[in-house]
Amino acid sequence: MEALLSRFRNLTVLVVAVVAQLLYLAYQVKTNGDERLIRVWAVTAVTPLAGIVEAIRHNTIGFLEDYFILLDVREQNRKLKAANDRLQMENIYFRNQLATAEHARALVQFQSQTPSRTIAARVIGNSTVASAKAVFIDRGSTSGVENGMAVVTPEGIVGKVVAVYPLVAQVLLVTDATFKVGVESQKGHVHGVLDCGSGKCVVEQVQNEDRVDPGEWFYTSGEDRIFPKGFPVGKVISSQPGQGMRDLKLTLSASPGAAEEVLVVVQGVHQAIPTKPPPTEEEVDVHQLPPPPKETGRDAAADAKPQTEADKVLAKYDSIGKEQGHVFGGLGSGIPNFNVKKPASPAEKPDGAAGAGKPAAAPTAPVKPVTNGAPAILGARPGSNPQALPTPKPAVNEPVLPLGAPRRKTPPSTATSTAPQP
Repeated sequence: MEALLSRFRNLTVLVVAVVAQLLYLAYQVKTNGDERLIRVWAVTAVTPLAGIVEAIRHNTIGFLEDYFILLDVREQNRKLKAANDRLQMENIYFRNQLATAEHARALVQFQSQTPSRTIAARVIGNSTVASAKAVFIDRGSTSGVENGMAVVTPEGIVGKVVAVYPLVAQVLLVTDATFKVGVESQKGHVHGVLDCGSGKCVVEQVQNEDRVDPGEWFYTSGEDRIFPKGFPVGKVISSQPGQGMRDLKLTLSASPGAAEEVLVVVQGVHQAIPTKPPPTEEEVDVHQLPPPPKETGRDAAADAKPQTEADKVLAKYDSIGKEQGHVFGGLGSGIPNFNVKKPASPAEKPDGAAGAGKPAAAPTAPVKPVTNGAPAILGARPGSNPQALPTPKPAVNEPVLPLGAPRRKTPPSTATSTAPQP
């Protein structure tokens, strides 16, 4: 190495000098971005090496770190999934509790409104016989349930009790093939028999001449001696003439197979068929207050205040007319004085009936007396005494002016003068 350096000493010194000069120039020269050229060279030279080192680290040490991190994420996902499942189960449980509470409230409200005496029961199971559509309820003979009693819900009929045990009872649903219900239409009071054995509920024994429109409601008629009269059954979805009898298809207002809480009619009371269809859930839940009562007496007078300037002027004129006994628009009513500041009391009216210690008010305008049966002056107040009113003295040689023309007053000193006023 020393021999090589000694042999190429001049060349080595030249290369070192050139490199030092370039580095010095790069330190002094700056780019357009105000960065030294030597810094740009250093970053450009180090960047590829840094990328290679980072790739090696990511593929070795980074892979191991990501593996252990993924183990923690997997555990967190398992915990979150368990918490999510628990929250979903709680949500379903609380929804069921809320639905049960709402249905129980509807049952209590229906019990308070219907005249029939009922007891609430819960459906606890279905019948084991495949051909029969029946359910079991948690009320039996100890609760007063007897065979043949009707089972209903606030929406409509459900079935009847066919077997009674001490703590439970079996209920045959209206959708069973052997169950028939006597029904009656709402508008025309057409009687028929409900049959849901074929899977679709139809009303049988209705003549083609009887008019039943789609959308009309049917109610229990009470003729089957099971359901009291007046319970809703369902609404007509199609009504067409058939062979001998009318073809009426009905949709039940209640869902007998999906009922969870029911009412057993212990003592039924027949009701009249309502004239209006049963209210919907939206109509039942809407609560409206009655309209406020009308204000009377002092409060009503205090509230009836004029709101605009025109109302205030009208109220002022009305009060003046009432105080002076004037009827606006009335024939023979006098002209009221709108310049009074204080309404005149009855004792101060110019009819001579002044009160004690109060002088009578002067008349607002002179009125000529009625003599020799002449008609009264238009605008004169009825009931006034013309003799009691002062009569103006006629002016001598006074020129005749048109009706409504202004007149100039005569001074007191010249009131008796015979010369006309200029």
